[in-house]
Amino acid sequence: MSETDAGAAGKARRRPARERLLAAAARRFYADGVAATGIDTITADAGVAKMSLYNNFSSKAELVRAYLDARHEEWLGLYRARLEQADGPRDGVLAVFDAYADHAAFAYEHGFRGCGLLNAAAELPVGDEGRAVVRAHKEQVEQLIAGHLEQLLPDRPDTAHATAEHLSFLLEGAMARAGLEGDGERLRHARTLAAALLDRL
Repeated sequence: MSETDAGAAGKARRRPARERLLAAAARRFYADGVAATGIDTITADAGVAKMSLYNNFSSKAELVRAYLDARHEEWLGLYRARLEQADGPRDGVLAVFDAYADHAAFAYEHGFRGCGLLNAAAELPVGDEGRAVVRAHKEQVEQLIAGHLEQLLPDRPDTAHATAEHLSFLLEGAMARAGLEGDGERLRHARTLAAALLDRL
Protein backbone atom coordinates (compact mmCIF):
# COMPACT_ATOMS: atom_id res chain seq x y z
CA MET A 1 0.00 0.00 0.00
CA SER A 2 1.38 3.42 -0.97
CA GLU A 3 1.58 6.31 1.48
CA THR A 4 -1.29 7.95 -0.39
CA ASP A 5 -3.46 4.83 -0.10
CA ALA A 6 -2.54 4.43 3.56
CA GLY A 7 -3.43 8.06 4.22
CA ALA A 8 -6.80 7.69 2.49
CA ALA A 9 -7.54 4.51 4.46
CA GLY A 10 -6.63 6.28 7.69
CA LYS A 11 -8.92 9.20 6.90
CA ALA A 12 -11.76 6.79 6.11
CA ARG A 13 -11.28 5.06 9.45
CA ARG A 14 -11.44 8.42 11.27
CA ARG A 15 -14.85 9.24 9.79
CA PRO A 16 -17.74 8.63 12.23
CA ALA A 17 -19.14 5.10 12.08
CA ARG A 18 -22.60 6.34 11.01
CA GLU A 19 -21.12 8.19 8.06
CA ARG A 20 -19.05 5.16 7.03
CA LEU A 21 -22.06 2.85 7.33
CA LEU A 22 -24.22 5.14 5.19
CA ALA A 23 -21.48 5.38 2.57
CA ALA A 24 -21.12 1.59 2.53
CA ALA A 25 -24.89 1.12 2.34
CA ALA A 26 -25.05 3.55 -0.58
CA ARG A 27 -22.40 1.59 -2.47
CA ARG A 28 -23.77 -1.87 -1.73
CA PHE A 29 -27.50 -1.14 -2.02
CA TYR A 30 -27.03 0.57 -5.38
CA ALA A 31 -24.59 -2.00 -6.77
CA ASP A 32 -26.17 -5.19 -5.46
CA GLY A 33 -29.71 -4.34 -4.35
CA VAL A 34 -31.29 -3.92 -0.94
CA ALA A 35 -32.48 -7.50 -0.42
CA ALA A 36 -29.21 -9.06 -1.61
CA THR A 37 -27.10 -6.93 0.74
CA GLY A 38 -26.77 -8.24 4.27
CA ILE A 39 -25.66 -6.45 7.40
CA ASP A 40 -22.35 -8.34 7.41
CA THR A 41 -21.57 -7.05 3.92
CA ILE A 42 -22.25 -3.46 4.93
CA THR A 43 -20.22 -3.59 8.14
CA ALA A 44 -17.31 -5.24 6.32
CA ASP A 45 -17.43 -2.61 3.57
CA ALA A 46 -17.59 0.16 6.20
CA GLY A 47 -14.79 -1.38 8.26
CA VAL A 48 -16.81 -1.33 11.48
CA ALA A 49 -18.05 -3.94 13.95
CA LYS A 50 -21.63 -5.14 13.63
CA MET A 51 -22.41 -3.55 17.01
CA SER A 52 -21.55 -0.16 15.49
CA LEU A 53 -24.36 -0.60 13.02
CA TYR A 54 -26.90 -1.32 15.75
CA ASN A 55 -25.56 1.57 17.82
CA ASN A 56 -26.48 3.86 14.92
CA PHE A 57 -29.49 2.15 13.33
CA SER A 58 -32.11 0.07 15.09
CA SER A 59 -32.52 -2.26 12.10
CA LYS A 60 -31.64 -2.80 8.47
CA ALA A 61 -34.97 -1.17 7.58
CA GLU A 62 -33.88 2.02 9.37
CA LEU A 63 -30.57 1.93 7.50
CA VAL A 64 -32.45 1.57 4.20
CA ARG A 65 -34.58 4.62 5.05
CA ALA A 66 -31.47 6.61 5.98
CA TYR A 67 -29.89 5.61 2.66
CA LEU A 68 -32.98 6.77 0.76
CA ASP A 69 -33.04 10.07 2.67
CA ALA A 70 -29.33 10.57 1.96
CA ARG A 71 -29.76 9.84 -1.75
CA HIS A 72 -32.62 12.36 -1.91
CA GLU A 73 -30.44 15.00 -0.23
CA GLU A 74 -27.57 14.15 -2.58
CA TRP A 75 -29.83 14.78 -5.58
CA LEU A 76 -31.11 18.03 -4.07
CA GLY A 77 -27.50 19.19 -3.73
CA LEU A 78 -26.91 18.52 -7.43
CA TYR A 79 -30.11 20.35 -8.33
CA ARG A 80 -29.24 23.39 -6.20
CA ALA A 81 -25.79 23.56 -7.77
CA ARG A 82 -27.39 23.54 -11.23
CA LEU A 83 -30.00 26.08 -10.18
CA GLU A 84 -27.28 28.52 -9.17
CA GLN A 85 -26.25 28.61 -12.84
CA ALA A 86 -29.84 28.95 -14.12
CA ASP A 87 -30.97 32.12 -15.82
CA GLY A 88 -34.69 32.26 -15.24
CA PRO A 89 -37.49 29.70 -14.84
CA ARG A 90 -36.91 27.94 -18.17
CA ASP A 91 -33.37 27.11 -17.08
CA GLY A 92 -34.76 26.15 -13.68
CA VAL A 93 -36.82 23.38 -15.28
CA LEU A 94 -33.80 22.17 -17.22
CA ALA A 95 -31.72 22.22 -14.02
CA VAL A 96 -33.89 19.33 -12.80
CA PHE A 97 -32.97 17.31 -15.89
CA ASP A 98 -29.31 18.28 -15.51
CA ALA A 99 -29.27 17.13 -11.88
CA TYR A 100 -30.56 13.71 -12.94
CA ALA A 101 -27.88 13.51 -15.63
CA ASP A 102 -25.26 14.52 -13.05
CA HIS A 103 -26.43 11.68 -10.78
CA ALA A 104 -26.20 9.25 -13.68
CA ALA A 105 -22.60 10.33 -14.33
CA PHE A 106 -21.33 9.26 -10.90
CA ALA A 107 -18.68 6.51 -10.85
CA TYR A 108 -20.85 3.59 -9.76
CA GLU A 109 -19.14 0.30 -8.94
CA HIS A 110 -21.08 -1.78 -11.48
CA GLY A 111 -22.06 1.12 -13.72
CA PHE A 112 -25.22 3.20 -13.83
CA ARG A 113 -28.36 1.16 -13.04
CA GLY A 114 -31.01 3.87 -13.09
CA CYS A 115 -32.66 5.69 -10.21
CA GLY A 116 -31.36 4.28 -6.93
CA LEU A 117 -34.53 5.37 -5.15
CA LEU A 118 -36.85 3.55 -7.57
CA ASN A 119 -34.58 0.51 -7.60
CA ALA A 120 -34.88 0.30 -3.82
CA ALA A 121 -38.63 0.98 -3.83
CA ALA A 122 -39.14 -1.91 -6.25
CA GLU A 123 -37.70 -4.25 -3.63
CA LEU A 124 -39.72 -2.93 -0.70
CA PRO A 125 -43.19 -4.21 0.19
CA VAL A 126 -46.28 -2.07 -0.20
CA GLY A 127 -46.70 0.06 2.90
CA ASP A 128 -42.98 0.14 3.72
CA GLU A 129 -41.85 3.55 4.97
CA GLY A 130 -39.02 3.53 2.46
CA ARG A 131 -41.51 3.60 -0.41
CA ALA A 132 -43.05 6.73 1.12
CA VAL A 133 -39.59 8.37 1.08
CA VAL A 134 -39.22 7.57 -2.62
CA ARG A 135 -42.72 8.80 -3.42
CA ALA A 136 -42.05 12.06 -1.58
CA HIS A 137 -38.85 12.54 -3.59
CA LYS A 138 -40.64 12.05 -6.92
CA GLU A 139 -43.45 14.37 -5.84
CA GLN A 140 -40.92 17.02 -4.83
CA VAL A 141 -39.18 16.76 -8.21
CA GLU A 142 -42.51 17.37 -9.96
CA GLN A 143 -43.26 20.28 -7.58
CA LEU A 144 -39.89 21.85 -8.38
CA ILE A 145 -40.66 21.65 -12.10
CA ALA A 146 -44.15 23.06 -11.45
CA GLY A 147 -42.74 25.96 -9.44
CA HIS A 148 -40.49 27.02 -12.31
CA LEU A 149 -43.34 26.66 -14.80
CA GLU A 150 -45.63 28.77 -12.63
CA GLN A 151 -43.03 31.54 -12.88
CA LEU A 152 -42.71 30.99 -16.62
CA LEU A 153 -46.50 30.92 -17.17
CA PRO A 154 -47.94 33.14 -14.38
CA ASP A 155 -51.29 33.55 -16.17
CA ARG A 156 -51.65 29.87 -17.13
CA PRO A 157 -51.57 27.80 -13.91
CA ASP A 158 -53.42 24.84 -15.46
CA THR A 159 -50.91 24.64 -18.30
CA ALA A 160 -48.03 24.95 -15.85
CA HIS A 161 -49.26 22.00 -13.76
CA ALA A 162 -50.14 19.82 -16.75
CA THR A 163 -46.73 20.51 -18.29
CA ALA A 164 -44.98 19.73 -14.99
CA GLU A 165 -46.66 16.32 -14.94
CA HIS A 166 -45.75 15.77 -18.60
CA LEU A 167 -42.10 16.66 -17.98
CA SER A 168 -41.88 14.55 -14.83
CA PHE A 169 -43.14 11.55 -16.85
CA LEU A 170 -40.58 12.33 -19.56
CA LEU A 171 -37.85 12.49 -16.94
CA GLU A 172 -38.85 9.21 -15.27
CA GLY A 173 -39.12 7.40 -18.59
CA ALA A 174 -35.71 8.68 -19.63
CA MET A 175 -34.26 7.62 -16.28
CA ALA A 176 -35.66 4.10 -16.68
CA ARG A 177 -34.25 3.75 -20.21
CA ALA A 178 -30.92 5.26 -19.15
CA GLY A 179 -30.68 2.71 -16.35
CA LEU A 180 -31.35 -0.15 -18.73
CA GLU A 181 -28.79 1.15 -21.19
CA GLY A 182 -26.20 1.95 -18.52
CA ASP A 183 -25.47 5.58 -19.37
CA GLY A 184 -27.03 9.03 -19.27
CA GLU A 185 -27.65 9.51 -22.99
CA ARG A 186 -31.42 9.14 -22.66
CA LEU A 187 -31.40 11.85 -19.98
CA ARG A 188 -29.53 14.23 -22.25
CA HIS A 189 -32.04 13.49 -25.01
CA ALA A 190 -34.93 14.05 -22.59
CA ARG A 191 -33.45 17.44 -21.70
CA THR A 192 -33.42 18.37 -25.40
CA LEU A 193 -37.07 17.30 -25.73
CA ALA A 194 -37.98 19.27 -22.61
CA ALA A 195 -36.25 22.39 -23.92
CA ALA A 196 -38.15 22.11 -27.20
CA LEU A 197 -41.45 21.72 -25.35
CA LEU A 198 -40.71 24.75 -23.17
CA ASP A 199 -39.96 26.83 -26.25
CA ARG A 200 -43.43 26.02 -27.63
CA LEU A 201 -45.32 27.15 -24.53
